[in-house]
Amino acid sequence: MQRPEAWPRPHPGEGASAGQAGGAAPPTRATELRFQEPSLYTIKAVFILDNDGRRLLAKYYDDTFPSMKEQMVFEKNVFNKTSRAESEIAFLGGMTIVYKSSIDLLLYVVGSSSENELMLMSVLACLFDSLSHILRKNVEKRWLLENMDGAFLVLDEIVDGGVILESDPQQVIQKVNFRTDDPGLTEQSVAQVLQSAKEQIKWSLLK
Repeated sequence: MQRPEAWPRPHPGEGASAGQAGGAAPPTRATELRFQEPSLYTIKAVFILDNDGRRLLAKYYDDTFPSMKEQMVFEKNVFNKTSRAESEIAFLGGMTIVYKSSIDLLLYVVGSSSENELMLMSVLACLFDSLSHILRKNVEKRWLLENMDGAFLVLDEIVDGGVILESDPQQVIQKVNFRTDDPGLTEQSVAQVLQSAKEQIKWSLLK
């Protein structure tokens, strides 16, 4: 295999004279790597619908669907496309959607069309396995609604601002347990989660 060409090494004394002459030294590989931006897998949305297509939980991480109305229309289109399909992946509106059904629930993870499908599937699997743990393997609507605060905490440990933080369900559960063991943190987190859950349920009833 041909080795990549490297910048020519100056002979002794050439570097100093070049610097004095005002010439710029060629960039090194280390310099190039230092200025490369990190590559982050990003998620556009995560949501859970019941078997009638009603929203139970949802978080959107960019402005692709800026309004609640646009989000609900998107979720309806996704549900119509996937509710009777046997596949675990769908493509809609330039987005890649992976999903999983469980009794009377459908769990969705949405990324761009260029997103790594395996990474999206790992997020979905982590979400399902983490919820299965906190719901004692009862991943269904009734138990989800009764444990909505825990479900939001799980999601926050997996994705933050669209960036994937964790794909190991054991690590997610440990972090959730740590947060719930901290009284001050729990009070604030659960209050935020409950407010968000109320909004989700309200829009689901109005749909």
